[in-house]
Amino acid sequence: MATASSIHLLDDILNAEQQQQQQEQQQQQVLSSLEKIVLTIFLSIIIIMTVFGNLLVMVALCKDRHLRKKKTNYFIVSLAFADLLVAVVVMPFAAIELTTGQWRYGAIFCLVRTSLDVLLTTASILHLCCIALDRYYAICCQPLVYRHKMTPVRVAVMLGGCWLIPFFISFLPIMQSWNAIGIEDIIEERRVSTGSSNDTSCVFLVNRPYALICSAVAFYVPLALMVLAYQRIYVTAMSHARQIETLQRAGSAPVPGAGPITGATSTRSSTASDHSEHYRLRSAAGSSSSSEPAPVTTSRMRVETKAAKTLAVIMGCFCLCWAPFFITNVVDPFIHYSVPWQLWTAWLWLGYINSGLNPFLYAFLNRAFRRAFLVILCCGDERYVRQSSLSHGHTHRACSAASVNGTSMALRLSFLPNRSYSDNGRRILATEQESQDSLGPL
Repeated sequence: MATASSIHLLDDILNAEQQQQQQEQQQQQVLSSLEKIVLTIFLSIIIIMTVFGNLLVMVALCKDRHLRKKKTNYFIVSLAFADLLVAVVVMPFAAIELTTGQWRYGAIFCLVRTSLDVLLTTASILHLCCIALDRYYAICCQPLVYRHKMTPVRVAVMLGGCWLIPFFISFLPIMQSWNAIGIEDIIEERRVSTGSSNDTSCVFLVNRPYALICSAVAFYVPLALMVLAYQRIYVTAMSHARQIETLQRAGSAPVPGAGPITGATSTRSSTASDHSEHYRLRSAAGSSSSSEPAPVTTSRMRVETKAAKTLAVIMGCFCLCWAPFFITNVVDPFIHYSVPWQLWTAWLWLGYINSGLNPFLYAFLNRAFRRAFLVILCCGDERYVRQSSLSHGHTHRACSAASVNGTSMALRLSFLPNRSYSDNGRRILATEQESQDSLGPL
């Protein structure tokens, strides 16, 4: 009897454990399903927002002829096209693979998808570098120098380079399997460990030379150029802010409240015929430099703060989105490919998010683009159409408030004798409008 009762007791314990394990498995399945639903919704939102933002930028340029007149706006549109392709061609397949846990499209398309991923994301980053260089020439150089540097041919060459250079680190080496030289055994082990074949997995590992070259071309060199360009832009903007402060104290420039002086001003000291007037103003300002008005100091602090915040947002978003991925991309081959795939996936999607942020950083912050967006979204509302035509058709009446590359038109013309709109002034005004980079606050 004792033995029978012990057996029954043991059976009850085993049954209880089995029921508990079944309940835990059911809970895990429910939790896994819930996680997949939440993940699918989150990734879908990222893709939809990226498509919408970049498509809106492209439509705005097609519909607004004033935007098409500015040759440097084509940098923004080409960037939007690259980011749109990232959202349409790359992100959906990455999202399907992440949510289902397997690759369903074969080994050949795996290589094609990976090549497109590298090409389009690198093209997007190179566009950001070209935009930074364009801003550097527009703000740190004289208008005529900018016009000479950024000719339509040079703009076309830069745009062509943004699309051609990524080809040499994407399709060419990946389709030839140069990235896998020396690590074929590791790639095969990775496939075996996941229990999948070539047709049901899309494993992409890179050897050390490819990791170093690809990361340098796609991220580290553009990052260095962007840091140098934006550092010079900030220094120049602060120098211009001090010049405006001197003119305000001399009474030869609009005081705060009389006319808007936008963020990162990029004034220059006029032409050779105005040097005597400019010297007189600076001399007059020097005599009153000991008593700096408080409103002028406050205005200058606002200028510096706005410029610093703008540059911090641009560079901060770029580094936050792409630095983790490219740091991991360089480090992983030297630590025997021990980085977890979950971390790889998180860094990769963080980089994809940058394609959704770019329209907001480089187009939505610009007044001309915002006006075009309002016309599109409001189905050609007469108020916005009329406002757009007035602002473009009467620039000479609104030059006290208009800003190009962050430069107040009135301040630019205040360097001219008697502050009149002479032929020289009109040339400077026309040149400034030619050199407008339409890239936001700077």
